[in-house]
Amino acid sequence: MNSRILVVEDERAIQLALKGLLSKAGHEVEVAGSGEEAIEKLDEGPFDLVLTDLALGKKKSGMDVLHYAKQVRAETPVVMITAHGNEKIAVEAMKTGAEDYVPKPFDNDELRLVVQRALDKTRLQREHRLLLERIEREYGFGALIGSGPRMRQVFETIKKVAETDLTVMIRGESGTGKELVAQALHHRSVRQSRPFVAVNCAAISRELVESELFGHEKGAFTGADARRVGRFEAAEGGTIFLDEIGDMPLETQAKVLRVLQERTLERVGGNTPIPIDVRVVAATHRDLEKEVEEGTFREDLYYRLAVVPLELPPLRDRVEDIPALSERFSALQAERLNRPKKGFSPEALARLADYGWPGNVRELRNVVEQAQVMASGEVIEATDLFLNRRKATKVRAWDDNLPYNEAKRQATEHFERTYLLDALRKHEGNISRTAETIGLARQSLQQKIKELDLRSEEWT
Repeated sequence: MNSRILVVEDERAIQLALKGLLSKAGHEVEVAGSGEEAIEKLDEGPFDLVLTDLALGKKKSGMDVLHYAKQVRAETPVVMITAHGNEKIAVEAMKTGAEDYVPKPFDNDELRLVVQRALDKTRLQREHRLLLERIEREYGFGALIGSGPRMRQVFETIKKVAETDLTVMIRGESGTGKELVAQALHHRSVRQSRPFVAVNCAAISRELVESELFGHEKGAFTGADARRVGRFEAAEGGTIFLDEIGDMPLETQAKVLRVLQERTLERVGGNTPIPIDVRVVAATHRDLEKEVEEGTFREDLYYRLAVVPLELPPLRDRVEDIPALSERFSALQAERLNRPKKGFSPEALARLADYGWPGNVRELRNVVEQAQVMASGEVIEATDLFLNRRKATKVRAWDDNLPYNEAKRQATEHFERTYLLDALRKHEGNISRTAETIGLARQSLQQKIKELDLRSEEWT
């Protein structure tokens, strides 16, 4: 079926060239010579895709066209054309909702491919929405558990970006569940029936990293006895998760950037470009902004990867989730061992909440699984928990002599006060901005401030 495309370009020669190129590809093409004319045409009827230059000569820019297109019909894909050197602005446009961008001077085949890919993705998204309710029931958020505001914010971000092909950069300490977030993004996307391939960049030697990622041809190096498909090719049509991207060598970073830009790769020892269609999710525990400043991480790759940043909180900042996580890990371990599940005494849960968790959720899982095996009774006691007390950095926020439910209420209230006061201080007491950042409705935040008796002098 032919697609209706709006081309927005103020240079007449490029405008005609684009119209001819896309018409020959079988599309119905309308042109606009300015942002103002484009907005008028968007009012007249829907388009399947908008292709607009970023810099237009009159009052309305390509960004204005993007904003209006998304306002009129949010699902319409918008592809930006940008002059060389404006890649940062194009990335900002993608954060705003642009589907992709093509730098000038553009290659005709590349432009046709970008346009067709955007159209195909929109079609798949429409089909995918019909299945969304079933996928919600089947996948949910997988092994991710959280009831506090910071995890709710993580879940909301996953919901918003999962159906897109935007590149996500997951930040968080080791053991916080970055791969689980990547899996949730994959399973909630139109790519969920295709492969999910995880690559730990820190675990691959510098000598083999390019062969692992891009594959190699027979005879490419000593020991290359046969052709090997790399991780990018193995993820074709699906998602590749580049964990610990900050540990990738600079020379490999340059090749990954080229793959992301050109959507093709060459195997080690080969010279034939191989087209690929993968969604990239990256993760790191490093301060990449600092590494960019120090020259150990490429700035252009950073901007390509960090289109949507997603921060995972450490476990010590979400103590309210520890009981539910512990129950889940205990049940999974009991199922694996075909044994009855053991619960937790109030003292055991209090000790878990009191611990600093330097290893985050991964460490909690190890501790609970060990306790499920080693505890002699039907309930896991505090003495059954093998914790490194030298790393128990949490300050107790409840009275040890209280019953479990009351102690839990005290700990939760302590967390909420600390978290909300920190957020309010960060945003200088601006209620609306604070609510938006932490993922609460403004009225809900005001209610929490009232319930917890938070006073303005505490955050000013």
